[in-house]
Amino acid sequence: MNIAERQRVPLFDLDLLATLAAIAETGSFSAAASAVGRTPSAISMQVRRMEDLVGRPLFLRDSRSVSLTHDGQLLLEHAHRVLSLNSEIISQFLTPELVGEVRLGAPDDVSERLLPPMLRRFARTHPCLTVNVTVESTVHLLEKISLRQIDLALVSCDNANALQAEIEVILRERMVWAGLRGGVAIERNPLPISMWEEGCAWRKSALDGLDAEGHAYRIAFQSAHISGQRAAILADLAIAPMPITSLSGDIVEMQGARDLPSLPDHTLGLIVAKGAGPAVLAAADHLRASFVPLQGRHL
Repeated sequence: MNIAERQRVPLFDLDLLATLAAIAETGSFSAAASAVGRTPSAISMQVRRMEDLVGRPLFLRDSRSVSLTHDGQLLLEHAHRVLSLNSEIISQFLTPELVGEVRLGAPDDVSERLLPPMLRRFARTHPCLTVNVTVESTVHLLEKISLRQIDLALVSCDNANALQAEIEVILRERMVWAGLRGGVAIERNPLPISMWEEGCAWRKSALDGLDAEGHAYRIAFQSAHISGQRAAILADLAIAPMPITSLSGDIVEMQGARDLPSLPDHTLGLIVAKGAGPAVLAAADHLRASFVPLQGRHL
């Protein structure tokens, strides 16, 4: 996007996004007004401004409370990330150097495909903070954060329905059938597929889709690690369900091949331990900001 194009795109005021977050948290315009230090009439004006900017209703109102529409929820996800990015930028100039340790948990696929560049950047901006990473399944990470054995967790929301209220969505991405570029596994019958471990939401949705559409298949490769899925694909032993951000090189989407069933989107969430200190909150802000550029890749 060039300068002229950027100038034509309306800019969201950070105060508007902060008000949106306050309304979502408090459930009312009057409580949000108190939280952000504005009058109720000023909040009403901000609400109209937000809805004018996006051209869609963002709030559902009744006599007792206010809730967000689907579009409002989508804007809230972006608002959290933009506000966190602003906090991270300002903290680099106005706050003293943070010192301490952050214990981060993440699933295998996230630690392999997404975390490395994020952690490199964090190490440069927060050189006095140590990040220790635990790689586990979502189920085990939820247990560890409840026991305060880790401070932050990136988890698959598809596997964490019981804790949805505590999870902040930071990435939605399209799940696709992946295979080897020019490979023949996609042509075999029954269809050879590579699967994740039992209990994995990706495994269940893939198998349910194949069963519902009557596809003949066999599980040719099974691994709890994304490296195993990649190995199976690169050896042309099987195809596998994967997030679109996992595709690279000769691992490509099997788009339109054999009328494979569509897969539900994958949702990644962030959990911050209650009572987290400044070091953990800084790491959480960095993660939120780091996921912003990935948001367009789920479409």
